[in-house]
Amino acid sequence: MSNLFNKMMGKTRYVVCRLFLHLAGSEVAPILGVLNRAARAAIDADGDLEILGGELVEICETLLRYDEYWLSAANEGDVFWDEGEAGDYVNELFTDSAQRYGAEADFSSASSSDQSFSIPVTRNVVVMLTVAYEGEVPELESDLSNIQALKAGLKAVINLHQKHKLRAIQVHFSPAQLGDELTNDQLLQYFPELIPL
Repeated sequence: MSNLFNKMMGKTRYVVCRLFLHLAGSEVAPILGVLNRAARAAIDADGDLEILGGELVEICETLLRYDEYWLSAANEGDVFWDEGEAGDYVNELFTDSAQRYGAEADFSSASSSDQSFSIPVTRNVVVMLTVAYEGEVPELESDLSNIQALKAGLKAVINLHQKHKLRAIQVHFSPAQLGDELTNDQLLQYFPELIPL
């Protein structure tokens, strides 16, 4: 009812939320491959939300498949009735995510595929997903620091893309470069909000 009333009043409800997910273990490195490929596709997409949403769905599905490696998580967000204010908050979160350890990837230098296999493989990966959407999604607007809630949240993100409700999509991850390592000390330093699952 309230949603209908808001529509009548010409008010659109915008939600901006950011989700942190920390995966750990010797098998998490392939996730970086999926994330790097998605990041390159995102650059090529040049802001096309349909393409970005497709990449986001693939990332969420990959994370759901790797749920046994989930170690900690966090989420935050806010509701806006003004599109400009929502956009400002998206930019704020973008800047914050990009400044985290190793989250600013450099895709300008093409890495050679014949790299030696002696590069260190990180045991920690943190994925930061920021989305802005219209409407109300209870699965994303609650505490996601338990496994069931987090699974429901990732599925809700997939659903938002399928319903064409996403207005902004950002994906950051640390370490962004293959061969970089995210140590336990760096985790504590750069991702203090993470809560063990």
